Amino acid sequence: MAPMASTSLLTPVSFPTAAATARRSFSTHRSPSGALPRLRLRPRSRRASGLAVSASAASPPLSLDALIFDCDGVILESEHLHRQAYNDAFAHFGVRCPPAADAPLDWDEAFYDDLQNRIGGGKPKMRWYFGENGWPSSKLFETPPSSDSDKEKLVDIIQDWKTERYKEIIKSGTVEPRPGVLRLMDEVKGAGIKLAVCSAATKSSVVLCLENLIGLERFNGDDVKLKKPDPSIYITAAKKLGVESKNCLVVEDSVIGLQAAKGAGMSCIITYTPSTANQDFKDAIATYPDLSNVRFEDLRLLLQEAVVTG
Repeated sequence: MAPMASTSLLTPVSFPTAAATARRSFSTHRSPSGALPRLRLRPRSRRASGLAVSASAASPPLSLDALIFDCDGVILESEHLHRQAYNDAFAHFGVRCPPAADAPLDWDEAFYDDLQNRIGGGKPKMRWYFGENGWPSSKLFETPPSSDSDKEKLVDIIQDWKTERYKEIIKSGTVEPRPGVLRLMDEVKGAGIKLAVCSAATKSSVVLCLENLIGLERFNGDDVKLKKPDPSIYITAAKKLGVESKNCLVVEDSVIGLQAAKGAGMSCIITYTPSTANQDFKDAIATYPDLSNVRFEDLRLLLQEAVVTG
Protein backbone atom coordinates (compact mmCIF):
# COMPACT_ATOMS: atom_id res chain seq x y z
CA MET A 1 0.00 0.00 0.00
CA ALA A 2 1.42 3.40 -0.96
CA PRO A 3 2.06 6.01 1.77
CA MET A 4 -0.96 8.10 2.64
CA ALA A 5 -1.07 11.88 2.59
CA SER A 6 -1.13 13.23 6.11
CA THR A 7 -3.17 16.32 5.38
CA SER A 8 -5.75 17.72 3.01
CA LEU A 9 -5.30 21.34 1.99
CA LEU A 10 -8.45 22.33 0.15
CA THR A 11 -8.77 26.13 0.04
CA PRO A 12 -7.72 29.09 2.18
CA VAL A 13 -9.48 29.76 5.47
CA SER A 14 -13.10 30.72 5.00
CA PHE A 15 -15.64 31.67 7.59
CA PRO A 16 -19.23 30.92 7.23
CA THR A 17 -20.07 27.48 6.23
CA ALA A 18 -21.46 25.37 3.47
CA ALA A 19 -22.92 22.58 5.53
CA ALA A 20 -22.71 19.92 2.86
CA THR A 21 -18.91 20.17 2.65
CA ALA A 22 -16.78 18.13 5.02
CA ARG A 23 -14.90 20.82 6.87
CA ARG A 24 -13.33 21.28 10.20
CA SER A 25 -15.82 22.78 12.67
CA PHE A 26 -14.84 25.28 15.32
CA SER A 27 -17.03 26.00 18.33
CA THR A 28 -16.45 28.28 21.32
CA HIS A 29 -17.89 29.03 24.71
CA ARG A 30 -16.87 30.75 27.90
CA SER A 31 -15.58 28.37 30.35
CA PRO A 32 -13.02 25.56 35.76
CA SER A 33 -9.95 24.47 38.80
CA GLY A 34 -8.09 21.43 40.36
CA ALA A 35 -3.88 16.67 40.82
CA LEU A 36 -3.24 14.59 37.92
CA PRO A 37 -1.39 11.32 37.67
CA ARG A 38 2.12 11.72 36.34
CA LEU A 39 1.45 9.53 33.35
CA ARG A 40 3.95 9.57 30.51
CA LEU A 41 4.90 13.17 31.26
CA ARG A 42 7.80 14.57 29.32
CA PRO A 43 10.84 14.81 31.65
CA ARG A 44 11.41 18.21 33.22
CA SER A 45 14.10 19.73 35.38
CA ARG A 46 11.65 21.41 37.78
CA ARG A 47 8.27 20.73 39.30
CA ALA A 48 5.58 23.23 40.22
CA SER A 49 7.16 24.33 43.54
CA GLY A 50 9.99 26.16 41.76
CA LEU A 51 7.90 27.33 38.88
CA ALA A 52 7.03 30.91 39.81
CA VAL A 53 10.62 31.91 40.63
CA SER A 54 12.05 30.28 37.50
CA ALA A 55 9.42 31.76 35.23
CA SER A 56 9.76 35.28 36.56
CA ALA A 57 13.54 35.14 36.21
CA ALA A 58 13.22 34.79 32.44
CA SER A 59 9.89 36.43 31.63
CA PRO A 60 6.45 36.94 33.16
CA PRO A 61 4.67 33.60 33.60
CA LEU A 62 2.12 32.76 30.96
CA SER A 63 -1.52 32.67 31.85
CA LEU A 64 -3.81 29.92 30.65
CA ASP A 65 -6.47 31.94 28.87
CA ALA A 66 -8.12 29.22 26.76
CA LEU A 67 -8.43 25.45 26.74
CA ILE A 68 -9.13 24.01 23.30
CA PHE A 69 -10.49 20.49 22.82
CA ASP A 70 -10.45 18.31 19.76
CA CYS A 71 -13.81 16.54 19.38
CA ASP A 72 -13.42 13.04 17.95
CA GLY A 73 -11.14 10.98 20.17
CA VAL A 74 -11.03 13.60 22.94
CA ILE A 75 -14.62 14.45 23.86
CA LEU A 76 -15.83 11.06 22.71
CA GLU A 77 -14.16 7.90 21.46
CA SER A 78 -15.77 8.02 18.06
CA GLU A 79 -13.55 6.49 15.42
CA HIS A 80 -15.25 3.10 15.59
CA LEU A 81 -18.56 4.92 15.13
CA HIS A 82 -17.26 6.72 12.05
CA ARG A 83 -15.97 3.42 10.66
CA GLN A 84 -19.37 1.82 11.21
CA ALA A 85 -21.06 4.72 9.41
CA TYR A 86 -18.66 4.50 6.45
CA ASN A 87 -19.16 0.76 6.09
CA ASP A 88 -22.93 1.22 6.31
CA ALA A 89 -22.68 3.82 3.54
CA PHE A 90 -20.56 1.54 1.34
CA ALA A 91 -23.12 -1.24 1.81
CA HIS A 92 -26.06 1.10 1.15
CA PHE A 93 -24.63 2.31 -2.17
CA GLY A 94 -23.08 -1.03 -3.14
CA VAL A 95 -19.60 0.48 -3.30
CA ARG A 96 -17.22 -2.16 -4.68
CA CYS A 97 -13.51 -1.44 -4.70
CA PRO A 98 -12.04 -2.85 -6.80
CA PRO A 99 -15.09 -2.81 -9.08
CA ALA A 100 -15.05 -6.61 -9.56
CA ALA A 101 -15.17 -7.30 -5.79
CA ASP A 102 -17.83 -9.79 -4.67
CA ALA A 103 -19.00 -7.67 -1.72
CA PRO A 104 -19.22 -3.96 -0.81
CA LEU A 105 -16.16 -2.26 0.56
CA ASP A 106 -15.62 -2.78 4.30
CA TRP A 107 -12.84 -1.00 6.18
CA ASP A 108 -11.63 -3.21 9.03
CA GLU A 109 -10.57 -1.83 12.39
CA ALA A 110 -6.79 -2.09 11.88
CA PHE A 111 -6.89 -0.43 8.48
CA TYR A 112 -9.22 2.37 9.59
CA ASP A 113 -7.09 3.11 12.64
CA ASP A 114 -4.12 3.62 10.34
CA LEU A 115 -6.14 5.60 7.80
CA GLN A 116 -7.72 8.00 10.27
CA ASN A 117 -4.39 8.66 11.97
CA ARG A 118 -2.83 9.68 8.66
CA ILE A 119 -5.57 11.54 6.78
CA GLY A 120 -7.96 14.00 8.38
CA GLY A 121 -11.50 14.39 7.08
CA GLY A 122 -13.86 11.91 5.45
CA LYS A 123 -13.71 13.09 1.84
CA PRO A 124 -9.89 13.16 1.75
CA LYS A 125 -9.91 9.59 3.14
CA MET A 126 -12.12 8.35 0.31
CA ARG A 127 -10.27 10.32 -2.36
CA TRP A 128 -7.00 8.81 -1.23
CA TYR A 129 -8.37 5.27 -0.92
CA PHE A 130 -10.09 5.26 -4.31
CA GLY A 131 -7.08 6.91 -5.91
CA GLU A 132 -4.82 4.17 -4.58
CA ASN A 133 -7.11 1.19 -5.12
CA GLY A 134 -9.18 2.22 -8.13
CA TRP A 135 -12.43 4.16 -8.28
CA PRO A 136 -15.33 1.87 -7.40
CA SER A 137 -18.46 0.67 -9.08
CA SER A 138 -21.65 1.40 -7.17
CA LYS A 139 -25.39 1.92 -7.40
CA LEU A 140 -24.56 5.54 -8.16
CA PHE A 141 -22.23 4.77 -11.08
CA GLU A 142 -22.49 1.35 -12.70
CA THR A 143 -19.00 1.79 -14.07
CA PRO A 144 -16.27 3.56 -12.09
CA PRO A 145 -16.42 7.36 -12.53
CA SER A 146 -13.71 8.73 -14.76
CA SER A 147 -14.25 12.49 -14.77
CA ASP A 148 -13.28 14.67 -11.84
CA SER A 149 -16.85 15.93 -11.51
CA ASP A 150 -18.27 12.39 -11.29
CA LYS A 151 -15.62 11.38 -8.78
CA GLU A 152 -16.48 14.35 -6.59
CA LYS A 153 -20.20 13.60 -6.94
CA LEU A 154 -19.61 10.04 -5.74
CA VAL A 155 -17.56 11.18 -2.74
CA ASP A 156 -20.07 13.91 -1.86
CA ILE A 157 -23.07 11.57 -1.92
CA ILE A 158 -21.35 8.87 0.13
CA GLN A 159 -20.08 11.41 2.66
CA ASP A 160 -23.49 13.05 3.07
CA TRP A 161 -25.18 9.70 3.66
CA LYS A 162 -22.41 8.64 6.04
CA THR A 163 -22.82 11.87 8.03
CA GLU A 164 -26.55 11.28 8.48
CA ARG A 165 -25.88 7.68 9.54
CA TYR A 166 -23.30 8.90 12.07
CA LYS A 167 -25.86 11.34 13.48
CA GLU A 168 -28.30 8.48 13.96
CA ILE A 169 -25.68 6.58 15.95
CA ILE A 170 -24.91 9.61 18.14
CA LYS A 171 -28.61 10.25 18.77
CA SER A 172 -29.18 6.61 19.76
CA GLY A 173 -28.30 7.38 23.39
CA THR A 174 -25.56 4.76 23.52
CA VAL A 175 -22.65 7.21 23.23
CA GLU A 176 -21.08 8.94 26.24
CA PRO A 177 -18.27 11.47 26.68
CA ARG A 178 -14.83 10.14 27.56
CA PRO A 179 -13.98 10.05 31.29
CA GLY A 180 -13.22 13.42 32.87
CA VAL A 181 -14.27 15.62 29.94
CA LEU A 182 -17.39 17.18 31.43
CA ARG A 183 -15.81 17.67 34.84
CA LEU A 184 -12.76 19.41 33.35
CA MET A 185 -14.97 21.64 31.20
CA ASP A 186 -16.93 22.62 34.30
CA GLU A 187 -13.69 23.48 36.10
CA VAL A 188 -12.60 25.63 33.17
CA LYS A 189 -15.94 27.41 33.13
CA GLY A 190 -15.76 28.01 36.89
CA ALA A 191 -12.30 29.56 36.53
CA GLY A 192 -13.54 32.01 33.90
CA ILE A 193 -11.30 30.50 31.22
CA LYS A 194 -12.41 30.41 27.60
CA LEU A 195 -13.15 27.06 25.99
CA ALA A 196 -13.18 25.95 22.35
CA VAL A 197 -13.92 22.74 20.49
CA CYS A 198 -12.15 22.16 17.17
CA SER A 199 -12.80 19.21 14.90
CA ALA A 200 -12.05 17.85 11.43
CA ALA A 201 -15.61 16.51 11.23
CA THR A 202 -18.46 18.28 9.47
CA LYS A 203 -19.98 21.12 11.46
CA SER A 204 -23.35 19.38 11.64
CA SER A 205 -21.74 16.29 13.20
CA VAL A 206 -19.84 18.35 15.76
CA VAL A 207 -22.95 20.35 16.69
CA LEU A 208 -24.86 17.11 17.16
CA CYS A 209 -22.13 15.70 19.43
CA LEU A 210 -22.04 18.86 21.52
CA GLU A 211 -25.82 18.97 21.71
CA ASN A 212 -26.12 15.37 22.87
CA LEU A 213 -23.00 15.05 25.01
CA ILE A 214 -21.98 18.50 26.28
CA GLY A 215 -24.79 21.04 25.89
CA LEU A 216 -25.08 23.10 22.74
CA GLU A 217 -26.17 26.26 24.56
CA ARG A 218 -22.52 26.89 25.54
CA PHE A 219 -21.22 27.00 21.99
CA ASN A 220 -21.26 28.93 18.74
CA GLY A 221 -19.03 28.29 15.77
CA ASP A 222 -17.24 28.89 12.50
CA ASP A 223 -15.70 26.65 9.85
CA VAL A 224 -12.27 26.57 8.28
CA LYS A 225 -11.52 24.34 5.33
CA LEU A 226 -7.92 23.29 5.96
CA LYS A 227 -7.42 19.94 7.67
CA LYS A 228 -5.00 19.03 10.43
CA PRO A 229 -2.02 19.02 10.66
CA ASP A 230 -2.48 22.46 9.08
CA PRO A 231 -2.72 24.84 12.08
CA SER A 232 -5.46 27.06 10.62
CA ILE A 233 -8.20 25.75 12.91
CA TYR A 234 -6.25 26.59 16.05
CA ILE A 235 -5.11 29.96 14.75
CA THR A 236 -8.75 30.75 13.97
CA ALA A 237 -9.81 29.61 17.43
CA ALA A 238 -7.33 31.94 19.13
CA LYS A 239 -8.50 34.88 17.03
CA LYS A 240 -12.16 34.18 17.72
CA LEU A 241 -11.48 33.81 21.44
CA GLY A 242 -9.38 36.98 21.53
CA VAL A 243 -6.34 35.31 23.10
CA GLU A 244 -2.70 34.78 22.13
CA SER A 245 -1.67 31.35 20.90
CA LYS A 246 1.00 31.03 23.59
CA ASN A 247 -1.71 31.36 26.24
CA CYS A 248 -3.77 28.48 24.80
CA LEU A 249 -3.54 24.82 25.70
CA VAL A 250 -4.86 22.19 23.29
CA VAL A 251 -6.23 18.75 24.24
CA GLU A 252 -5.68 16.28 21.39
CA ASP A 253 -5.63 12.51 20.89
CA SER A 254 -3.41 12.10 17.80
CA VAL A 255 -0.09 13.18 16.38
CA ILE A 256 -1.90 14.97 13.51
CA GLY A 257 -3.70 17.15 16.03
CA LEU A 258 -0.50 17.66 18.02
CA GLN A 259 1.27 18.89 14.89
CA ALA A 260 -1.58 21.32 14.19
CA ALA A 261 -1.42 22.72 17.72
CA LYS A 262 2.36 23.11 17.61
CA GLY A 263 2.11 24.75 14.19
CA ALA A 264 -0.23 27.33 15.71
CA GLY A 265 2.28 28.08 18.47
CA MET A 266 0.22 26.33 21.17
CA SER A 267 1.20 23.82 23.84
CA CYS A 268 -0.64 20.51 23.69
CA ILE A 269 -1.53 17.63 25.99
CA ILE A 270 -2.57 14.23 24.67
CA THR A 271 -5.37 12.00 25.91
CA TYR A 272 -4.81 9.00 23.69
CA THR A 273 -7.19 6.30 22.51
CA PRO A 274 -6.45 2.63 21.71
CA SER A 275 -5.92 3.56 18.06
CA THR A 276 -3.44 6.37 18.82
CA ALA A 277 -1.66 5.01 21.92
CA ASN A 278 1.50 4.01 20.02
CA GLN A 279 2.02 7.30 18.22
CA ASP A 280 5.01 9.53 18.90
CA PHE A 281 3.86 12.25 21.30
CA LYS A 282 7.30 13.59 22.25
CA ASP A 283 6.23 17.17 21.48
CA ALA A 284 3.29 17.05 23.89
CA ILE A 285 3.82 18.57 27.33
CA ALA A 286 1.91 15.67 28.94
CA THR A 287 0.20 12.46 27.86
CA TYR A 288 -2.69 10.66 29.58
CA PRO A 289 -4.94 7.66 28.91
CA ASP A 290 -7.96 9.88 29.68
CA LEU A 291 -8.88 13.03 31.63
CA SER A 292 -10.24 11.32 34.75
CA ASN A 293 -7.59 12.76 37.08
CA VAL A 294 -6.56 15.83 35.11
CA ARG A 295 -7.40 19.10 36.88
CA PHE A 296 -7.48 22.64 35.58
CA GLU A 297 -4.84 23.82 38.05
CA ASP A 298 -2.46 21.10 36.88
CA LEU A 299 -2.89 22.23 33.29
CA ARG A 300 -2.19 25.83 34.25
CA LEU A 301 1.05 24.79 35.94
CA LEU A 302 2.01 22.54 33.03
CA LEU A 303 1.67 25.45 30.61
CA GLN A 304 3.90 27.65 32.75
CA GLU A 305 6.45 24.88 33.20
CA ALA A 306 6.54 24.23 29.46
CA VAL A 307 7.74 27.82 29.02
CA VAL A 308 10.33 27.52 31.80
CA THR A 309 11.83 24.31 30.39
CA GLY A 310 11.59 25.44 26.81
